[in-house]
Amino acid sequence: MRVRVWRDILEDVTEDSTDAEDWRAVAGHRRDGVGEDLVIGHPSRGVYFLKTYAKNPYELRGVGARVARRVDDGIEPLLPNRESEGRFAVQSPPEDDEHAKTMAKRVQETVRVHGDAPTTPDDLFTDLMEALDSPAFGPMEFAPEQRPDSLDAFADEFEEAERLLDAELDDLVEADEVGRGFQ
Repeated sequence: MRVRVWRDILEDVTEDSTDAEDWRAVAGHRRDGVGEDLVIGHPSRGVYFLKTYAKNPYELRGVGARVARRVDDGIEPLLPNRESEGRFAVQSPPEDDEHAKTMAKRVQETVRVHGDAPTTPDDLFTDLMEALDSPAFGPMEFAPEQRPDSLDAFADEFEEAERLLDAELDDLVEADEVGRGFQ
């Protein structure tokens, strides 16, 4: 397992948009310390564990690692299913002005079609993410007030990764002196 900057992990996720709608995520507060935990998984692309914190209101910092090469039967129940209420998406910016215009037209058309026909919130979300060429999106379990139980289960399942990532993140927090307020 190689610990890397959180943005590098998200670049891995966005590299291949094959089956983009098959991603699942769980997020919440860290067990101990400043910041949040995020686990994202895809049946064939693996499971990534990220730990982040806000250095200031404009800068997010963190670390992450790929902790499994695929989602197996032991990990599958820890990830949310399509019936989960929350949703997440990883977005890449448009490549240029022309790409941005094309995306905007697809979004307008998607909203128009869904406005004219019976639809569900999940169908609208999925179609919008496809119109935006989102490389990763899907159901998410997130509890802003508390830590989801599944995050604790992931931390227990990947105990070594939890320990290592916590230590790396704590080093970043200490070096940034975040405990003393925003910089």
